[in-house]
Amino acid sequence: MASGTTTPSSQTPSTPSNQIRYMVEHEFESMRGHYGDTPPAVNSMDSNSDRLLICTACGTQFDIEDRDLLTRCRICDDPRQFVPPTGQAFTTLSELKKQGCRNKWKVVDDDDRFWSIWTEPKVAIGQRCILIKTPFGNVLWDCITFLDDETKESINSLGGLAAIVISHPHYYTTHLEWADAFDCPVYLSWEDKQWLNRLDRLGKARTFIEGTEEEIEVRGEKTGVKALKLGGHFPGSLVCLAFERLLVADTLVTAPAGLGDWSKGPDGGKGGRPPGMNSYSFMWSIPNMIPLSAEEIVGMWNVLKKHEFSSTHGAFLGTEIRDKYGGSEEGVKKRVLDSMKTQVLRMGWKDHKLLRET
Repeated sequence: MASGTTTPSSQTPSTPSNQIRYMVEHEFESMRGHYGDTPPAVNSMDSNSDRLLICTACGTQFDIEDRDLLTRCRICDDPRQFVPPTGQAFTTLSELKKQGCRNKWKVVDDDDRFWSIWTEPKVAIGQRCILIKTPFGNVLWDCITFLDDETKESINSLGGLAAIVISHPHYYTTHLEWADAFDCPVYLSWEDKQWLNRLDRLGKARTFIEGTEEEIEVRGEKTGVKALKLGGHFPGSLVCLAFERLLVADTLVTAPAGLGDWSKGPDGGKGGRPPGMNSYSFMWSIPNMIPLSAEEIVGMWNVLKKHEFSSTHGAFLGTEIRDKYGGSEEGVKKRVLDSMKTQVLRMGWKDHKLLRET
């Protein structure tokens, strides 16, 4: 079940559900205040939004223009992220445009229902978003920081956007800019709401996913695009299932061994993919290499095992794994489970319940 935004009450609500909502709202406001992120009185989507500060490390946009007031990024101060050796720095959409940034496009696996969009030169983390074409409107999976008129025109030429779904807070970036440009809702996990850094003043852009599964609807029609809440990296981390393709962002981290192709090489691929190779890792922090616990991995599998998929598509361009890919005779879903088992085994578990899953 998804819910719209709520208005914080001046008093703590009495019911458990409303108490949770109140605490999330309160934490959101208090954390933003701690970082000096006091929103201006003007409408958040006014013509000055090109000057709002953006963290150069993670791409998060804040509701503030003054560099003397915003000196730290709370996303990058979280142990899942980092500040680079050059230190904390901020930019703006206006500055990125002057630097010559442009968004590039590429069809995914020759399937013109899926289009990767990414920015060159690289901005912040450098992830891609993926535009999914459905008969009822286009859905954007994940969000990138850079948005310009050329990108708006390209997307509008394909029919615009009916919805945006974002996997986790590291990719929240400039999502209010995108929502405003295409007049569409943004689907986010309720559990991660405290990591939002701009207020949706009109109260119409954000829709929060509260359950473990949400099929995106457009004007009452089911699009075939489902958001699945696996958790792990963040409590509300999502993947997106559309037309048997699983878009995983870094909820599942695509490993180099998963992309390796043992069907090529001097032996002509006779040996195939060696046994015991993993295809994915399951991480609380990807850059700081902090793994998830065995129980968190089990929780992810319990949601994912109910669904069928024939390929996965990670956060970055070229992170595609398909059924029987790379000299393997195995399907992608089995490779996910095998990778989970490998990680649990290397933690020292010998008889964990996950190891009995098939």
